[in-house]
Amino acid sequence: MYEALLFFHVLAAFFLAMGVVIYSGFVFGSPVNRPTRLVGEILWGVGGLGTLALGIWLALNRPEYEIWDGWIIAAIVLWLAATGTGQPVSAAFQPRGDDSAIAVDQRVVLMHWLRVILVVALLVVMVWKPGA
Repeated sequence: MYEALLFFHVLAAFFLAMGVVIYSGFVFGSPVNRPTRLVGEILWGVGGLGTLALGIWLALNRPEYEIWDGWIIAAIVLWLAATGTGQPVSAAFQPRGDDSAIAVDQRVVLMHWLRVILVVALLVVMVWKPGA
């Protein structure tokens, strides 16, 4: 059971990261079209929900981990912060009919890169489990 949960948790983290990669392409000037944006949103949503739900399930499933361990709380806080920074980024990249690059406000670009940093920090916390 543990191995299956861990596999799907890591798969969800991959989905989460791929959602961020798609939006990085948009920030770099790639054309925003509906199918690509939809894939990015689905990957972010499924990855976000999967990492949180399966991560908590894993923490409750293993006797050596407790939900109040510092690295688990840090991961949840980073997850919440990354989700919060993603809202304005997602709203800024609404596709237009001509598949041209979208000029976005510099604050949105900064929010995107903050989300990238938060996701990388989340992955670092999950891999190295500081304090465990």
